[in-house]
Amino acid sequence: MEKSREFALRFEQYGAELKQLYMELYRNDQGAWDYFVSLLKGAYEARPEALKLMDRAREACPDWYKGNDLTGMLMYVGPFAGNLKGVQEKLGYIEEAGVNYLHLMPLLESPKDKSDGGYAVSDFRKVQPELGTMEDLAALANDCHQRGIAVCLDFVMNHTSDEHEWARRARAGDVSCQQRYFFYDGWDIPNAYEQTVPQVFPTTAPGNFSWCPEVGKVVMTTFWPYQWDLNYANPMVFNDMTDNMLYLCNHGVDIVRLDATPYIWKALGTSCRNLPQVHTLVRMMRLACEIVCPGTMLLGEVVMEPSKVVPYFGSVEKPECHMLYNVTTMASTWHTVATRDVKLLRHQLGQVFALPREYTFLNYLRCHDDIGWGLDYDFLGRYGIGEVPHKRFLNDWFCGRFPGSDSRGELYNDDPRLGDARLCGTTASLCGVQAALERNDAAALDLALRLDIMLHAYMFTLSGIPVLYAGDEIAQLNDDGYRGDPIKAGDSRYLHRGDMDWDKAERRADPAAPEGRVFRAIRKMKDLRESNRVFYGGADTWIIDTGDDRVLGIGRYYQGQKLLALFNFADREVILHLGENEPYTDLWTGKPRGASAVALPPKDFAWLALDYNAPAEAEE
Repeated sequence: MEKSREFALRFEQYGAELKQLYMELYRNDQGAWDYFVSLLKGAYEARPEALKLMDRAREACPDWYKGNDLTGMLMYVGPFAGNLKGVQEKLGYIEEAGVNYLHLMPLLESPKDKSDGGYAVSDFRKVQPELGTMEDLAALANDCHQRGIAVCLDFVMNHTSDEHEWARRARAGDVSCQQRYFFYDGWDIPNAYEQTVPQVFPTTAPGNFSWCPEVGKVVMTTFWPYQWDLNYANPMVFNDMTDNMLYLCNHGVDIVRLDATPYIWKALGTSCRNLPQVHTLVRMMRLACEIVCPGTMLLGEVVMEPSKVVPYFGSVEKPECHMLYNVTTMASTWHTVATRDVKLLRHQLGQVFALPREYTFLNYLRCHDDIGWGLDYDFLGRYGIGEVPHKRFLNDWFCGRFPGSDSRGELYNDDPRLGDARLCGTTASLCGVQAALERNDAAALDLALRLDIMLHAYMFTLSGIPVLYAGDEIAQLNDDGYRGDPIKAGDSRYLHRGDMDWDKAERRADPAAPEGRVFRAIRKMKDLRESNRVFYGGADTWIIDTGDDRVLGIGRYYQGQKLLALFNFADREVILHLGENEPYTDLWTGKPRGASAVALPPKDFAWLALDYNAPAEAEE
């Protein structure tokens, strides 16, 4: 198809709605709109032909990401392999792990001493020098595409570094650049904001504003003082940030993770979270991608309760994000590990299972960030569980301070008064692998590894995309070396952000080693998930009544295949009487297994499958 014709057809399909939204939000600013359209056309024309071919293939199969064949891995480039070329050299390992969705954590230029892990971007069009170049990113993405691996990258859209060009010019007195942020001559308006806007980091970065001495003004800084919030009420901010996003897409980024999505619109007298204009902005970014790079997916980072997360999918007629994180499930899962009681998890999953099957969530056990205990305390209150004491119990458990706990985590942003500390640690260390190895306790190690594997099996059971945090596939332990680094020492999240241990990775083929046991199990889960249609994203899902609050049961059904997935969080064997008399097969062993009475060892799971379409065995 002739290039300009393709752009014109897409613009004809999506441009009218895009213009209507734009003009309503930006008060009929025709000049800003014309400039925005020119940016879209320029981005389309600059898009490499190989990416345009991929766009067309995905346009023909728009649900390509909704099946059961994607498995993700989240990583920091430096700790994993040194730089982008190093990651490219490790793609064979990534494939061996069964990964075909690679999420690269922030890698754009950021000040080393105040980057918040790369989330304070000083240049959206440059890679951090020690990690490589934009050309290296494009080369890695091209190699990934040749191998069938999709590439995800964070787009930090709420703020820039205070060393970004716009911020430097604002400090020098450039009014047009000050208008890209929230600058105030005094504290009256900022103080009015503080009456209704929560604090993100009340102990380490209190308040939502900072003083800018160079110009004698106050600037909004919701997260950290060196992260200046962008003012999306200014159309030039939206125009140029969307252009930056499309620039990254044109370097091979398939999935754009919209960081801190709920925060991007501010209004006095509100919480500055989840405002209606946020959805308008996300919808406009979706439309821009449909016009320029329709093979690109938007992943919204909305770390909130389900009622506030789901609206970011938009509607069937006007979708916003393609994918969202299943945040509450992650926190509820670790709660279940500590309490060995599945009632909350069963309740929370029931809410997720009731959502339209078209919704695609990313499911994960651990990520780069801490674990916050944003649980459903109204539900827990029915069982006499109070919020503050329960948070303290969970943190004591996972820091190994509670009797019987082998978990080895650390706290982040501890607020003893409110009990609002968050938790850090790798999956293996939180499961007890580290403590068992330190004691050389074979029985405890076996139990900890079974818990680690069971949790991954549970994650692979859920609809959506399972995502590993790099190193979890080899049961990597905490790295407390961060305490000796003056830049990292004040941030305990680096406990689980340690360098990839490639010596441990060499043991991944040894079934007797912890690394091999976990690696081989996860790869087997990936293969079983991909080869059994019952794991398809559009499957029916439900909670199975196991009759035991220590055991979670999940049912799945799709196109004649049924799955009973059972997970024993207890410390001892449990026998479940499910009353299922049909001829099930244990997917893990490939052997027949009855589902009438199922014995589950402690911290173990079962995947029992029944295929109604399979031919019946001939009678002798």
